[in-house]
Amino acid sequence: MPVDLNNAQPLDWDSATLDPDTRVMLDNLQPNILRAHVREHLSVLFVRFNDATEGRHFLRYLATTKMKSARRHLQEIRDFAAGRRRGTPYVGLGISKAGYRDLGHSVEDVRKFGDQVFRDGMKRRVGEIHDPAVDQWENTYQREIHAVILIGDSEPEPVAALRAEILGELPESARLLGEETGQGMRNPAGDGIEHFGYVDGRSQPLFLRDEVDREPKDQWNPAFPLGNILVADPFSPNPVQHFGSYLVFRKLEQNVRAFKEIEESLSDTLGLVGADRERAGAMLVGRFKDGTPITLRPKPGDDDVTNDFTFDLDDGSRCPFSGHIRKVNPRSFGREVIMARRGQTYGERTDDPWDDSPPASRPSGEVGLLFMAFNSSLLAQFEFTQQSWVNNPDFQNDATGHDPVIGQGERAVKVAFPKAWGQPEMSVPQAQVAQTVTMLGGEYFFAPSLAYLRNL
Repeated sequence: MPVDLNNAQPLDWDSATLDPDTRVMLDNLQPNILRAHVREHLSVLFVRFNDATEGRHFLRYLATTKMKSARRHLQEIRDFAAGRRRGTPYVGLGISKAGYRDLGHSVEDVRKFGDQVFRDGMKRRVGEIHDPAVDQWENTYQREIHAVILIGDSEPEPVAALRAEILGELPESARLLGEETGQGMRNPAGDGIEHFGYVDGRSQPLFLRDEVDREPKDQWNPAFPLGNILVADPFSPNPVQHFGSYLVFRKLEQNVRAFKEIEESLSDTLGLVGADRERAGAMLVGRFKDGTPITLRPKPGDDDVTNDFTFDLDDGSRCPFSGHIRKVNPRSFGREVIMARRGQTYGERTDDPWDDSPPASRPSGEVGLLFMAFNSSLLAQFEFTQQSWVNNPDFQNDATGHDPVIGQGERAVKVAFPKAWGQPEMSVPQAQVAQTVTMLGGEYFFAPSLAYLRNL
């Protein structure tokens, strides 16, 4: 029977009763979509084809010799957990609207993609989500990108070897427009962090039963329907069985020094002293550095960091309505908007992001996040999040302000912060914190089914 994308039950991917259509879907779906693939070391290649025949031949080569299926990826995880063998590297692919046109698909063909945002491309959507003008983007992203190739693994050597092999097969008519290198960062506890020093990626929508079963869910159910992430691949041999996902890629530079200065300034303004000073940054992010949600407690916790919480009992006196994680996932509504984030940090550091070094020792640029997220609708998920939540100063309540971490646009509204955790007294309204994350460019892609790629 056709795959039910609206089924709220998590997918039991290795069940003996798995229906044939779902099995075919998993055998033709790229990894890293339904479940994140380990990619501590990541190479991101941006390509322009210029010759339809050679471009199609190259993509068929990738799909038949370098790319594995989602089901194989899941089985590798199961084998590794059982101590049997290490998994293989990850190769993923996204094609832009311009890329499909260059591969020989007509304008009418491309209209088969139901998402207007994808058909527009990121450059034409700048005004919709308050992005910088295209002429301010890095040169790679100002150009017409046809495809993105992702190569990832837990070790750098397999990534370097695969990168060399793939570039060696790139046809002469094609061009490598640019490249990004990602490398995971972890704190001493082993948790993945971003450059501001906070645990990142903790709250993700989960689609597979074995992942969902491991999570506590008294307050928050992490299980999401496949419809949050998958759509039929319109150019595949059988769209009823073959699926893909819309991929957002954005390069976000972080001014760590400025963010740390903001944390200190906010601590001073609120009169926080000693260990309480950590609460300033936690109010901006919504979590303490170790990942403890500030809506649950006024200090970092000593136990395992939970993801089982909502903001239902928080009137903003614990986690402000502008807190980053509250802005991008309000939890009590908007579940259909939540994306699957698969980003990776980039840039070299000489300091330890998690320690208490002074702001002057922090980088002011050239480090950040290669933001990647899979969606079933760019319009209703990624762009809605940016427009209606992140950049909306009146989100949930009047004058709550922009997302202080990733918000963009004029920050004219003044905001107040709770002076003490969980207490009604608020600070005098003050100017919002300055923007410390800058979008340097990106593109919208579609991650097609392997069935489409193998039949090019």
